[in-house]
Amino acid sequence: MTSEGSGVGHAEGMAVFVPMTAVGDCISAHILKTKKTYAYAKIDEILTPSADRTQVDCAVFAQCGGCVYRHIRYDAELKIKQQYVESCFQRIAKQPLKLCRIVGSEKTVGYRNKAQLPVREENGEIKIGFFSRHTHRVVNSDACRIQPEAFTRIAQAFREWVMEYPVSVYDEIHHTGLIRHLFLRASENCKEIMVCIVINGTELPHARELYERIAPLGVTGLLININREQTNVILGEKCRTLYGKGYITDTLCTKQFDISPLSFYQVNRAQAQRLYAKAAEYAECDENTVLLDMYCGVGTIGLTMADKVKQLIGVEIVPQAVEDAKKNAEKNGITNARFLCGDAAQAARQLEQEKIRPNVVVLDPPRKGCEESLIQTVVGMNPDRIVYVSCDPATLARDYARFVELGYACPEQNGAHCVTPFDLFPGTQHCEMVVLLSRKMPDIHIDLEINLDELDATAAETKATYQEIKDYVFKEFGFKVSSLNISQVKTECGIIERENYNKGKPDRNQPNCTEEKRAAIKKALKYFQMI
Repeated sequence: MTSEGSGVGHAEGMAVFVPMTAVGDCISAHILKTKKTYAYAKIDEILTPSADRTQVDCAVFAQCGGCVYRHIRYDAELKIKQQYVESCFQRIAKQPLKLCRIVGSEKTVGYRNKAQLPVREENGEIKIGFFSRHTHRVVNSDACRIQPEAFTRIAQAFREWVMEYPVSVYDEIHHTGLIRHLFLRASENCKEIMVCIVINGTELPHARELYERIAPLGVTGLLININREQTNVILGEKCRTLYGKGYITDTLCTKQFDISPLSFYQVNRAQAQRLYAKAAEYAECDENTVLLDMYCGVGTIGLTMADKVKQLIGVEIVPQAVEDAKKNAEKNGITNARFLCGDAAQAARQLEQEKIRPNVVVLDPPRKGCEESLIQTVVGMNPDRIVYVSCDPATLARDYARFVELGYACPEQNGAHCVTPFDLFPGTQHCEMVVLLSRKMPDIHIDLEINLDELDATAAETKATYQEIKDYVFKEFGFKVSSLNISQVKTECGIIERENYNKGKPDRNQPNCTEEKRAAIKKALKYFQMI
């Protein structure tokens, strides 16, 4: 099976991808599209069904682009996801790790606490549901199996409101019409439900009539989100509360969190608790730990560990999320947490100035993974452990390989490496992973006592090593300098070095350091107080 849920067969030496098949199916199919080395096909008939097959429980499974595994047993789905994560580490990271067993979800239906439903009009019919696979054609979904029943009732009431009142629906081709998406969010057991209407405008007509219609269905707040851009991004930057509360409050790992439409929050609460518990286990925090939570969002991961650490520092680039994180810390009586608004490099510089070094760093990046600059920044902080939470096995494997190159590795526990997949999204192609990275330790230790006076080291030389100067220049300016470049600039600045230290041979023509590199090295020397 592919990561997108298509079975892989072979015909005349060519790989053929067939959606909605299962491993072990014997089928007849017809080819839809051919490429140089592979082809796409559609099932004509299932001649012999796989033992993994089960009865499909969704009327629009064949058309909807949401789920890809509703036709096979859940244990077979978990096996496919485990194998895919393993294959990513082997193919991309070139690290054939033995993973811990994937943690399946107790609930495979009704588990989502969020829905983002596009709204379109086709031939006079209002459609609310999901985009068809690989298209922007909306498939009506009257009863999505992975969402709570309350969402179905609200979507139906919303559809009736749109049909009853003169409210236009968005046309993405012409960028006209008002209603773009119906956005729903619920707390545990739907105790609180937020309804947010994404609009191509600034006002929602007949909003009171809508709220009166949906409030009896458990809705605690009606909001609008303004998105007037010609984009596929669902939410705009600004929300406004029309009636009720502008957020919901949910409990996660005994902590309470206020969640707005723009807040990141895991869609499967029960599985998120298990995921965060594993992250805390890998982090091994104690009363001396300084924990740095990168991509902290509204603070969920870090705040669930705050009780165990000396200090929690969260970093997030979205200002509203930082404010939400501060409020969530206050809401839970947490006084050892602070949150910085900025990127990783800015946070690293601030912590360095404050002489704070985190023992543990938690990373929870978006699907695209970590930027190279962030990886360099984290490694430069020299934490004992890095706990990486990922929603994409491919970008995780890519970033893992980079951390290994920079001196970190995944340890083994109980016969398996500390990589645990979690299925937060049953029925779909997605899963989450949590990985522990620890600094590589040498196999042999030799105790040495070094007297710097005996080595004839100058005072300036003891302030920063050549490697530290190189790292500083790369982090600040994005290019590399050689040891010879540094030596030349040191000599120009009157820093006397030992006779045998990084000096070129006098009988050779040595390349001169460029002005750009000279200026960068001088800034590094000033930073380390060497000049």
